[in-house]
Amino acid sequence: MPEISLFYGIRVTMYYNDHMPPHFHAEYNGQKALVDINNIQVIRGSLPNKQLRLILAWCTIHQDELMQNWELAKDMKPLNRINPLI
Repeated sequence: MPEISLFYGIRVTMYYNDHMPPHFHAEYNGQKALVDINNIQVIRGSLPNKQLRLILAWCTIHQDELMQNWELAKDMKPLNRINPLI
């Protein structure tokens, strides 16, 4: 599961050939969430409120890049790093 970004202790990853809907995995301090890229909402799991706000803001900013990575992952191609939230 390639890491596509890391910021404020939040690790963002995406699986190759994963199930729908398009999403990514976010992990912080042992807590995990799946975030829907299109709707920018958690579809499973949870993160602390502060980290949740950060990851949803990051998803909003990088939504197009995340969808590009989703398409690459479906085709089993190398994923691109996405700039962290700073």
